[in-house]
Amino acid sequence: MTGYSPQQPDPATDPWGVRRAENLLTSLEGILSARVVTTPLGEVSEVHILAQAGLPAKQLVRNIESALLAQLGLKIDHRKISIAQTAEVRPIELLERDAVRERVLQRGVLFESLQVSPSRRHHRIMITVTLSYRGQTETAEEESSDTPRSRVEGAAKASVAVLDRLLTDSSIALEGARIVEAFDRQFAFVGVQGLGGRETLLLTGTAAIKESAERAAVFAVLDATNRWTEARRPS
Repeated sequence: MTGYSPQQPDPATDPWGVRRAENLLTSLEGILSARVVTTPLGEVSEVHILAQAGLPAKQLVRNIESALLAQLGLKIDHRKISIAQTAEVRPIELLERDAVRERVLQRGVLFESLQVSPSRRHHRIMITVTLSYRGQTETAEEESSDTPRSRVEGAAKASVAVLDRLLTDSSIALEGARIVEAFDRQFAFVGVQGLGGRETLLLTGTAAIKESAERAAVFAVLDATNRWTEARRPS
């Protein structure tokens, strides 16, 4: 085989120019992959093509014949060319990313971040909570005294404030938040009033305290409201 290709393989490792031919064929529109099989004497015995679905096979064969002849000076019998067509083929990384994105979109309100920082006033802190819902992100701050119970209440209040902004068709209000003990562990326990239309419900949620009581309070609010929120998601 002779001819030019943008990628010139080493003749020592590609004596019959097979990779040059395969590179040429995969550069043609609609062709996803190509495999050229040669005899021990270097004659092409088979050309296997994987192409996108919807393209006329006869036209693909003509394009392959023309490209091989024009670029490599190789004339090949069309009966040696086999065409297999497939649906859309995308890299596995893209498929995984889209699958993760789809799962995220199916979920309710998502936790984005939590920040706890000293307030300008002594013995007080600022709690900042960021949540997102259906592509919209909101943040709320709540100042609290620096005690365990107040930290939990402050984080819960900030979470409820963010949710109230995100849920434009409903409204929620914090009923209360506290730390409870059960099964030799500590939990954040919250009560939230959900207001949707004429309906008012007391929603409760819990979350085990692992990293911090404030973080557990945020997740307790989400635990209390996610199902209620999903029931009101537009179809």
